[in-house]
Amino acid sequence: MRLSKFLKNTASVFVLSFMTSVLAIVPTPAPDQSGPIALTGAIIHIGNGEVLGDGVITFDEGIITAVGSASDNINLSNHQVIDLQGRHVYPGFVLPNSTLGLIEVNSVRATDDVVEEGDINASVRAAIAYNTDSEIIPTNRFNGILTAQVAPQGGLISGSSSVFKLDGWNWEDALLSEDVGLHLHWPSYNQRRRNSETGNLETVENENYQGQTQLLHDLFQNAQSYTGEPLNLNLLAMQPLFNGIAKLFIHADEAREIISAVRFARGYGVEQIVLVGAADASLVKDFLLSENIPVIYERIHELPLREWNDVDAPFKTPFLLHDAGIKVGIGGGATSIDRQRNLPFFAGTAAAYGLDRETALAMITRINAEILGVDERVGTLETGKDATLFISEGDALDMRSSQVIAAFIQGRDIDLNGTQQQLYERFRDKYENQLE
Repeated sequence: MRLSKFLKNTASVFVLSFMTSVLAIVPTPAPDQSGPIALTGAIIHIGNGEVLGDGVITFDEGIITAVGSASDNINLSNHQVIDLQGRHVYPGFVLPNSTLGLIEVNSVRATDDVVEEGDINASVRAAIAYNTDSEIIPTNRFNGILTAQVAPQGGLISGSSSVFKLDGWNWEDALLSEDVGLHLHWPSYNQRRRNSETGNLETVENENYQGQTQLLHDLFQNAQSYTGEPLNLNLLAMQPLFNGIAKLFIHADEAREIISAVRFARGYGVEQIVLVGAADASLVKDFLLSENIPVIYERIHELPLREWNDVDAPFKTPFLLHDAGIKVGIGGGATSIDRQRNLPFFAGTAAAYGLDRETALAMITRINAEILGVDERVGTLETGKDATLFISEGDALDMRSSQVIAAFIQGRDIDLNGTQQQLYERFRDKYENQLE
Protein backbone atom coordinates (compact mmCIF):
# COMPACT_ATOMS: atom_id res chain seq x y z
CA MET A 1 0.00 0.00 0.00
CA ARG A 2 1.11 3.60 -0.59
CA LEU A 3 1.17 4.45 3.10
CA SER A 4 3.58 1.60 3.81
CA LYS A 5 6.02 3.06 1.27
CA PHE A 6 5.99 6.27 3.23
CA LEU A 7 6.56 4.43 6.50
CA LYS A 8 9.56 2.39 5.34
CA ASN A 9 11.76 5.43 5.82
CA THR A 10 10.64 7.75 8.62
CA ALA A 11 13.06 10.37 7.37
CA SER A 12 10.93 10.71 4.28
CA VAL A 13 7.82 11.86 6.12
CA PHE A 14 8.38 15.45 5.10
CA VAL A 15 8.55 14.60 1.40
CA LEU A 16 5.67 13.12 -0.56
CA SER A 17 6.64 10.21 -2.81
CA PHE A 18 5.73 10.62 -6.47
CA MET A 19 5.71 8.39 -9.50
CA THR A 20 7.44 10.76 -11.88
CA SER A 21 7.73 8.20 -14.63
CA VAL A 22 3.95 7.89 -14.87
CA LEU A 23 2.50 10.22 -17.48
CA ALA A 24 -1.12 9.94 -16.33
CA ILE A 25 -2.20 13.02 -14.38
CA VAL A 26 -5.33 11.65 -12.70
CA PRO A 27 -4.47 8.92 -10.16
CA THR A 28 -5.99 5.48 -10.61
CA PRO A 29 -8.80 4.77 -8.10
CA ALA A 30 -7.55 2.84 -5.09
CA PRO A 31 -8.30 -0.86 -4.59
CA ASP A 32 -10.50 -2.03 -1.72
CA GLN A 33 -8.92 -2.39 1.69
CA SER A 34 -7.16 -5.77 1.77
CA GLY A 35 -6.80 -6.27 5.52
CA PRO A 36 -7.38 -4.65 8.92
CA ILE A 37 -5.26 -1.58 9.69
CA ALA A 38 -4.42 0.04 13.02
CA LEU A 39 -3.07 3.57 13.32
CA THR A 40 -1.35 4.07 16.68
CA GLY A 41 0.46 6.86 18.48
CA ALA A 42 -1.71 9.48 16.79
CA ILE A 43 -3.38 12.72 17.83
CA ILE A 44 -6.92 11.88 16.78
CA HIS A 45 -9.38 14.71 16.05
CA ILE A 46 -12.76 13.00 16.29
CA GLY A 47 -14.63 15.85 14.58
CA ASN A 48 -17.11 16.40 17.40
CA GLY A 49 -14.81 18.59 19.50
CA GLU A 50 -12.99 15.70 21.17
CA VAL A 51 -9.24 15.12 20.73
CA LEU A 52 -7.43 11.92 21.75
CA GLY A 53 -3.71 12.04 22.50
CA ASP A 54 -1.72 8.84 21.95
CA GLY A 55 -4.77 7.60 20.08
CA VAL A 56 -5.54 4.35 18.31
CA ILE A 57 -7.94 3.90 15.42
CA THR A 58 -8.60 0.62 13.61
CA PHE A 59 -10.58 -0.10 10.48
CA ASP A 60 -11.40 -3.11 8.34
CA GLU A 61 -13.35 -3.56 5.09
CA GLY A 62 -13.69 0.22 4.89
CA ILE A 63 -15.39 0.61 8.29
CA ILE A 64 -13.96 2.01 11.52
CA THR A 65 -13.87 -0.80 14.09
CA ALA A 66 -12.42 0.97 17.14
CA VAL A 67 -11.33 4.44 18.29
CA GLY A 68 -9.64 5.13 21.60
CA SER A 69 -6.43 5.77 23.52
CA ALA A 70 -3.48 3.44 23.96
CA SER A 71 -4.63 2.87 27.55
CA ASP A 72 -7.84 1.29 26.24
CA ASN A 73 -5.86 -1.79 25.16
CA ILE A 74 -7.66 -2.13 21.83
CA ASN A 75 -7.06 -5.54 20.26
CA LEU A 76 -4.56 -5.10 17.42
CA SER A 77 -3.98 -8.76 16.56
CA ASN A 78 -4.00 -9.51 12.82
CA HIS A 79 -3.82 -5.77 12.04
CA GLN A 80 -1.20 -3.96 10.03
CA VAL A 81 0.01 -1.65 12.79
CA ILE A 82 1.30 1.77 11.74
CA ASP A 83 2.92 3.96 14.39
CA LEU A 84 2.25 7.58 13.51
CA GLN A 85 4.54 8.98 16.20
CA GLY A 86 2.36 11.92 17.19
CA ARG A 87 1.05 12.89 13.78
CA HIS A 88 -2.56 14.05 13.38
CA VAL A 89 -5.51 11.99 12.17
CA TYR A 90 -8.61 13.83 10.97
CA PRO A 91 -11.96 12.81 9.50
CA GLY A 92 -12.03 13.62 5.80
CA PHE A 93 -13.23 17.16 5.22
CA VAL A 94 -16.71 17.53 3.70
CA LEU A 95 -16.98 20.19 0.98
CA PRO A 96 -20.53 21.50 0.39
CA ASN A 97 -21.86 23.32 -2.68
CA SER A 98 -19.00 22.54 -5.05
CA THR A 99 -18.61 22.19 -8.81
CA LEU A 100 -16.04 19.38 -8.61
CA GLY A 101 -16.32 17.05 -11.57
CA LEU A 102 -18.56 19.44 -13.49
CA ILE A 103 -16.01 21.92 -14.80
CA GLU A 104 -12.33 21.88 -15.74
CA VAL A 105 -11.50 25.19 -17.44
CA ASN A 106 -13.85 28.17 -17.02
CA SER A 107 -12.98 29.63 -20.42
CA VAL A 108 -13.48 26.35 -22.34
CA ARG A 109 -17.20 25.72 -22.84
CA ALA A 110 -16.70 22.05 -23.73
CA THR A 111 -15.39 21.40 -20.20
CA ASP A 112 -18.22 23.28 -18.48
CA ASP A 113 -21.21 21.15 -17.48
CA VAL A 114 -22.35 23.33 -14.58
CA VAL A 115 -25.07 25.56 -16.04
CA GLU A 116 -28.12 24.65 -18.11
CA GLU A 117 -30.03 27.15 -20.23
CA GLY A 118 -33.20 28.70 -18.82
CA ASP A 119 -34.39 29.75 -15.37
CA ILE A 120 -36.13 26.54 -14.30
CA ASN A 121 -34.09 23.33 -14.39
CA ALA A 122 -35.44 21.31 -11.47
CA SER A 123 -34.98 18.06 -13.41
CA VAL A 124 -31.22 18.55 -13.86
CA ARG A 125 -29.19 16.06 -11.81
CA ALA A 126 -25.54 16.74 -11.01
CA ALA A 127 -25.02 13.05 -10.24
CA ILE A 128 -25.00 11.81 -13.82
CA ALA A 129 -22.71 14.63 -15.02
CA TYR A 130 -20.00 14.05 -12.40
CA ASN A 131 -16.64 13.32 -14.03
CA THR A 132 -14.39 11.15 -11.87
CA ASP A 133 -11.46 11.81 -14.24
CA SER A 134 -11.37 15.52 -13.41
CA GLU A 135 -7.85 16.80 -12.76
CA ILE A 136 -9.24 19.20 -10.14
CA ILE A 137 -10.39 16.43 -7.78
CA PRO A 138 -6.83 15.43 -6.70
CA THR A 139 -6.02 19.06 -5.84
CA ASN A 140 -8.75 18.89 -3.20
CA ARG A 141 -7.75 15.51 -1.81
CA PHE A 142 -4.24 16.56 -0.83
CA ASN A 143 -5.81 19.24 1.38
CA GLY A 144 -7.87 16.59 3.17
CA ILE A 145 -11.16 17.07 1.28
CA LEU A 146 -12.42 13.53 0.71
CA THR A 147 -16.19 14.07 0.36
CA ALA A 148 -18.02 16.72 -1.66
CA GLN A 149 -21.51 17.86 -2.52
CA VAL A 150 -21.62 18.49 -6.27
CA ALA A 151 -24.26 21.03 -7.30
CA PRO A 152 -25.46 22.48 -10.63
CA GLN A 153 -25.55 26.26 -11.01
CA GLY A 154 -27.42 28.95 -12.92
CA GLY A 155 -31.00 30.10 -13.31
CA LEU A 156 -33.52 30.27 -10.48
CA ILE A 157 -33.90 26.53 -9.93
CA SER A 158 -30.60 24.88 -10.87
CA GLY A 159 -31.41 21.22 -10.22
CA SER A 160 -30.45 18.62 -7.64
CA SER A 161 -27.07 17.98 -6.02
CA SER A 162 -25.50 14.73 -4.87
CA VAL A 163 -22.70 13.86 -2.43
CA PHE A 164 -19.64 11.98 -3.71
CA LYS A 165 -16.59 10.23 -2.34
CA LEU A 166 -13.61 11.73 -4.13
CA ASP A 167 -12.41 8.42 -5.51
CA GLY A 168 -13.99 6.07 -8.03
CA TRP A 169 -13.95 4.85 -11.60
CA ASN A 170 -17.32 6.42 -12.46
CA TRP A 171 -20.09 8.43 -10.85
CA GLU A 172 -21.89 5.31 -9.65
CA ASP A 173 -18.75 4.11 -7.82
CA ALA A 174 -18.16 7.51 -6.25
CA LEU A 175 -21.75 8.24 -5.23
CA LEU A 176 -22.34 8.52 -1.48
CA SER A 177 -25.83 10.06 -1.40
CA GLU A 178 -27.97 10.74 -4.46
CA ASP A 179 -30.15 13.82 -5.08
CA VAL A 180 -29.91 15.28 -1.57
CA GLY A 181 -31.73 18.48 -2.49
CA LEU A 182 -32.77 21.10 -5.03
CA HIS A 183 -31.02 24.45 -5.40
CA LEU A 184 -32.97 27.72 -5.46
CA HIS A 185 -31.09 30.92 -6.34
CA TRP A 186 -33.30 33.66 -4.96
CA PRO A 187 -33.45 36.77 -7.20
CA SER A 188 -31.49 39.80 -5.99
CA TYR A 189 -33.29 43.05 -5.23
CA ASN A 190 -30.32 44.94 -6.66
CA GLN A 191 -27.76 44.31 -9.37
CA ARG A 192 -24.30 45.63 -10.16
CA ARG A 193 -24.06 47.22 -13.61
CA ARG A 194 -21.48 49.33 -15.38
CA ASN A 195 -22.59 52.87 -16.24
CA SER A 196 -22.25 53.28 -20.01
CA GLU A 197 -21.28 56.95 -19.63
CA THR A 198 -18.86 56.91 -16.69
CA GLY A 199 -17.66 53.32 -16.95
CA ASN A 200 -18.11 52.89 -13.18
CA LEU A 201 -19.93 50.02 -11.52
CA GLU A 202 -23.20 51.08 -9.92
CA THR A 203 -25.83 49.36 -7.79
CA VAL A 204 -29.22 49.54 -9.47
CA GLU A 205 -32.62 48.03 -8.77
CA ASN A 206 -33.28 44.64 -10.37
CA GLU A 207 -36.12 45.49 -12.72
CA ASN A 208 -36.81 41.79 -13.30
CA TYR A 209 -37.32 40.95 -9.62
CA GLN A 210 -41.12 40.82 -9.68
CA GLY A 211 -41.19 38.72 -12.81
CA GLN A 212 -38.63 36.28 -11.44
CA THR A 213 -40.42 35.81 -8.13
CA GLN A 214 -43.74 35.36 -9.93
CA LEU A 215 -42.14 32.65 -12.07
CA LEU A 216 -41.11 30.85 -8.86
CA HIS A 217 -44.62 31.20 -7.41
CA ASP A 218 -46.11 29.70 -10.57
CA LEU A 219 -43.64 26.81 -10.45
CA PHE A 220 -44.26 25.95 -6.79
CA GLN A 221 -48.05 26.26 -7.15
CA ASN A 222 -48.04 23.94 -10.17
CA ALA A 223 -45.68 21.50 -8.42
CA GLN A 224 -47.90 21.33 -5.35
CA SER A 225 -50.95 20.41 -7.41
CA TYR A 226 -49.13 18.18 -9.92
CA THR A 227 -50.68 14.72 -10.24
CA GLY A 228 -48.16 13.19 -12.62
CA GLU A 229 -50.14 13.82 -15.80
CA PRO A 230 -49.13 14.99 -18.29
CA LEU A 231 -45.48 14.17 -17.75
CA ASN A 232 -43.52 17.25 -16.68
CA LEU A 233 -39.97 16.48 -15.56
CA ASN A 234 -39.50 19.76 -13.69
CA LEU A 235 -42.71 19.39 -11.69
CA LEU A 236 -41.92 15.73 -11.02
CA ALA A 237 -38.47 16.65 -9.70
CA MET A 238 -40.03 19.11 -7.25
CA GLN A 239 -42.12 16.47 -5.43
CA PRO A 240 -39.41 15.40 -2.91
CA LEU A 241 -39.46 18.95 -1.49
CA PHE A 242 -43.07 18.65 -0.40
CA ASN A 243 -42.90 15.16 1.11
CA GLY A 244 -39.77 15.94 3.18
CA ILE A 245 -37.41 13.64 1.29
CA ALA A 246 -35.19 16.34 -0.21
CA LYS A 247 -33.80 19.61 1.11
CA LEU A 248 -34.17 23.01 -0.50
CA PHE A 249 -30.80 24.77 -0.65
CA ILE A 250 -31.57 28.49 -0.84
CA HIS A 251 -28.73 30.61 -2.22
CA ALA A 252 -29.07 34.15 -0.89
CA ASP A 253 -26.76 36.76 0.63
CA GLU A 254 -28.52 40.01 1.58
CA ALA A 255 -30.67 40.10 4.70
CA ARG A 256 -34.02 40.92 3.06
CA GLU A 257 -33.40 38.35 0.33
CA ILE A 258 -32.75 35.70 2.99
CA ILE A 259 -35.99 36.53 4.80
CA SER A 260 -38.03 36.68 1.57
CA ALA A 261 -36.68 33.36 0.29
CA VAL A 262 -37.26 31.48 3.55
CA ARG A 263 -40.79 32.84 3.92
CA PHE A 264 -41.49 31.92 0.31
CA ALA A 265 -40.40 28.30 0.86
CA ARG A 266 -42.28 28.00 4.15
CA GLY A 267 -45.39 29.31 2.42
CA TYR A 268 -45.34 26.25 0.19
CA GLY A 269 -44.77 23.83 3.04
CA VAL A 270 -41.09 23.13 2.45
CA GLU A 271 -39.75 21.82 5.76
CA GLN A 272 -36.08 21.11 5.10
CA ILE A 273 -34.30 24.34 4.17
CA VAL A 274 -30.57 25.13 4.08
CA LEU A 275 -29.27 28.66 3.54
CA VAL A 276 -26.17 28.84 1.30
CA GLY A 277 -23.91 31.86 0.83
CA ALA A 278 -25.42 33.84 3.70
CA ALA A 279 -23.22 36.96 3.67
CA ASP A 280 -25.77 38.85 5.82
CA ALA A 281 -26.72 35.87 7.99
CA SER A 282 -25.43 37.52 11.17
CA LEU A 283 -27.92 40.39 10.63
CA VAL A 284 -30.89 37.99 10.61
CA LYS A 285 -29.61 35.38 13.05
CA ASP A 286 -32.70 35.61 15.28
CA PHE A 287 -34.92 34.92 12.27
CA LEU A 288 -32.78 31.96 11.15
CA LEU A 289 -32.79 30.55 14.68
CA SER A 290 -36.57 30.85 14.99
CA GLU A 291 -37.01 29.07 11.64
CA ASN A 292 -34.39 26.44 12.52
CA ILE A 293 -32.44 27.09 9.31
CA PRO A 294 -28.90 25.67 9.09
CA VAL A 295 -26.35 27.78 7.22
CA ILE A 296 -23.51 26.98 4.83
CA TYR A 297 -21.43 30.14 5.09
CA GLU A 298 -19.39 30.77 1.92
CA ARG A 299 -17.86 34.22 2.36
CA ILE A 300 -14.92 33.94 4.78
CA HIS A 301 -12.09 34.90 2.41
CA GLU A 302 -13.96 37.77 0.78
CA LEU A 303 -14.39 41.48 1.31
CA PRO A 304 -17.42 42.59 3.30
CA LEU A 305 -20.68 42.97 1.39
CA ARG A 306 -20.78 46.71 2.12
CA GLU A 307 -18.08 49.35 2.26
CA TRP A 308 -18.98 50.42 5.81
CA ASN A 309 -18.73 46.89 7.28
CA ASP A 310 -15.68 45.94 9.33
CA VAL A 311 -13.01 44.51 7.08
CA ASP A 312 -12.88 41.37 9.22
CA ALA A 313 -16.68 40.92 9.33
CA PRO A 314 -16.59 37.81 7.07
CA PHE A 315 -13.98 36.21 9.34
CA LYS A 316 -16.17 36.64 12.43
CA THR A 317 -19.50 35.57 10.97
CA PRO A 318 -19.18 31.79 11.66
CA PHE A 319 -18.52 32.56 15.33
CA LEU A 320 -21.45 34.98 15.54
CA LEU A 321 -23.82 32.43 14.01
CA HIS A 322 -22.53 29.59 16.17
CA ASP A 323 -22.72 31.75 19.28
CA ALA A 324 -26.37 32.50 18.46
CA GLY A 325 -27.15 28.77 18.42
CA ILE A 326 -27.43 28.33 14.65
CA LYS A 327 -26.08 25.21 13.02
CA VAL A 328 -23.42 26.58 10.68
CA GLY A 329 -21.08 24.81 8.30
CA ILE A 330 -18.34 26.38 6.22
CA GLY A 331 -18.37 26.22 2.42
CA GLY A 332 -15.60 26.40 -0.12
CA GLY A 333 -16.09 29.88 -1.53
CA ALA A 334 -19.31 29.77 -3.56
CA THR A 335 -18.28 27.06 -6.05
CA SER A 336 -15.20 28.88 -7.32
CA ILE A 337 -12.84 26.15 -8.53
CA ASP A 338 -9.78 28.12 -7.44
CA ARG A 339 -11.07 28.41 -3.86
CA GLN A 340 -12.76 25.12 -3.04
CA ARG A 341 -9.57 23.31 -2.07
CA ASN A 342 -8.89 26.01 0.57
CA LEU A 343 -11.84 24.82 2.67
CA PRO A 344 -9.67 23.84 5.70
CA PHE A 345 -7.96 27.24 5.67
CA PHE A 346 -11.33 29.01 5.69
CA ALA A 347 -12.04 27.08 8.90
CA GLY A 348 -8.60 28.07 10.20
CA THR A 349 -9.42 31.74 9.64
CA ALA A 350 -12.74 31.33 11.47
CA ALA A 351 -10.83 29.72 14.35
CA ALA A 352 -8.64 32.82 14.58
CA TYR A 353 -11.72 35.02 14.91
CA GLY A 354 -13.61 33.64 17.87
CA LEU A 355 -14.18 29.93 17.30
CA ASP A 356 -12.55 27.16 19.25
CA ARG A 357 -10.28 25.26 16.86
CA GLU A 358 -12.12 21.95 17.20
CA THR A 359 -15.45 23.74 16.70
CA ALA A 360 -14.10 25.23 13.47
CA LEU A 361 -12.97 21.73 12.45
CA ALA A 362 -16.47 20.39 13.16
CA MET A 363 -17.89 22.97 10.74
CA ILE A 364 -16.10 21.30 7.81
CA THR A 365 -16.59 17.73 9.04
CA ARG A 366 -19.47 16.78 11.34
CA ILE A 367 -21.75 19.77 10.77
CA ASN A 368 -21.36 19.80 6.99
CA ALA A 369 -22.08 16.06 6.99
CA GLU A 370 -25.21 16.61 9.10
CA ILE A 371 -26.47 19.40 6.85
CA LEU A 372 -25.98 17.18 3.78
CA GLY A 373 -27.55 14.16 5.46
CA VAL A 374 -24.48 11.91 5.28
CA ASP A 375 -23.42 12.07 8.93
CA GLU A 376 -24.15 8.37 9.47
CA ARG A 377 -21.30 7.63 7.06
CA VAL A 378 -18.75 10.44 7.32
CA GLY A 379 -17.89 13.57 9.31
CA THR A 380 -16.55 12.04 12.53
CA LEU A 381 -14.20 9.22 13.47
CA GLU A 382 -16.55 6.84 15.25
CA THR A 383 -17.04 3.09 15.30
CA GLY A 384 -19.29 1.90 12.49
CA LYS A 385 -18.71 4.88 10.19
CA ASP A 386 -16.74 4.83 6.95
CA ALA A 387 -12.97 4.84 7.35
CA THR A 388 -12.70 8.13 5.45
CA LEU A 389 -9.81 9.93 7.09
CA PHE A 390 -6.37 11.37 6.53
CA ILE A 391 -3.02 11.80 8.28
CA SER A 392 -1.32 15.19 8.52
CA GLU A 393 2.14 16.23 9.67
CA GLY A 394 0.80 19.44 11.20
CA ASP A 395 -2.39 21.35 11.90
CA ALA A 396 -4.62 20.69 8.90
CA LEU A 397 -6.36 24.06 9.34
CA ASP A 398 -3.07 25.97 9.05
CA MET A 399 -1.71 26.42 5.53
CA ARG A 400 1.80 26.90 6.92
CA SER A 401 2.03 23.53 8.68
CA SER A 402 -0.60 21.35 6.98
CA GLN A 403 0.91 18.47 5.05
CA VAL A 404 -1.39 15.57 4.22
CA ILE A 405 0.81 12.49 3.94
CA ALA A 406 -1.82 9.77 3.55
CA ALA A 407 -5.56 9.50 3.07
CA PHE A 408 -8.18 6.75 3.12
CA ILE A 409 -11.65 6.73 1.60
CA GLN A 410 -13.71 3.84 2.96
CA GLY A 411 -10.43 2.22 3.96
CA ARG A 412 -8.90 2.52 0.49
CA ASP A 413 -5.39 3.98 0.50
CA ILE A 414 -5.70 6.99 -1.82
CA ASP A 415 -2.96 8.13 -4.20
CA LEU A 416 -2.37 11.79 -3.34
CA ASN A 417 -0.33 12.41 -6.47
CA GLY A 418 -1.71 15.03 -8.86
CA THR A 419 -0.88 17.59 -11.52
CA GLN A 420 0.86 20.03 -9.18
CA GLN A 421 3.10 17.37 -7.67
CA GLN A 422 4.08 15.99 -11.07
CA LEU A 423 4.94 19.46 -12.39
CA TYR A 424 6.93 20.20 -9.24
CA GLU A 425 8.95 17.02 -9.66
CA ARG A 426 9.49 17.63 -13.35
CA PHE A 427 10.86 21.15 -13.06
CA ARG A 428 12.75 20.50 -9.84
CA ASP A 429 14.68 17.76 -11.63
CA LYS A 430 15.19 20.02 -14.65
CA TYR A 431 16.82 22.83 -12.70
CA GLU A 432 18.73 20.54 -10.37
CA ASN A 433 20.34 18.95 -13.42
CA GLN A 434 21.28 22.37 -14.76
CA LEU A 435 22.96 23.27 -11.48
CA GLU A 436 25.08 20.13 -11.65
